[in-house]
Amino acid sequence: MKVEYGNGTTKYGPGVEIKLSGAEVATAINAYLAARNIHISGPRTITVNGLMCAFGRVYVDPSGFVICDGEKIDGRGNL
Repeated sequence: MKVEYGNGTTKYGPGVEIKLSGAEVATAINAYLAARNIHISGPRTITVNGLMCAFGRVYVDPSGFVICDGEKIDGRGNL
């Protein structure tokens, strides 16, 4: 997983981008299911839009921020 400033070009700032591998996307989906009391035992295949997921991306708008390892990454580009 990589967390960094985004490539947004608005006057408000670049935003924040979180890049995930396909395995991290699958883990996130599995955690979502577990949080809703759906538990799976044994091998499983998780697909996105019917395909294996190679990567994922979360873009946080300039008005938001991300806390990563205790560090705040502001969507407006401010530290």
